[in-house]
Amino acid sequence: QVQVVESGGGLVQPGGSLRLSCAASRNIVSITAMGWSRQAPGKQRELVARITSGGRTNYADSVKGRFTISRDNAKNTVYLQMNSLKPEDTAIYYCNVESTVRTIPYWGQGTQVTVSS
Repeated sequence: QVQVVESGGGLVQPGGSLRLSCAASRNIVSITAMGWSRQAPGKQRELVARITSGGRTNYADSVKGRFTISRDNAKNTVYLQMNSLKPEDTAIYYCNVESTVRTIPYWGQGTQVTVSS
């Protein structure tokens, strides 16, 4: 079955780090890009980071210099290394998987990231 599974969220103090992982099932073929979005209570979902199959990356201005996205194409897995976390980073983080055979990306259930003292 098609699956997109996020993991790695948790509770951290400001300035701390987390590494999120997203594993897309191997039956999702022709993946062109994978990325992360987040949604905080009362806010719209926003793109955090995205990486194409060729390694091109995009970041939201709010996370540039702090977050790093990487991808293991062979494993259909994308990672988000989050450093220097701030309370405003608190959100549910969702993984998105883009492919050539689907107009709407696949999405996972999300993983909660809470940054608090």
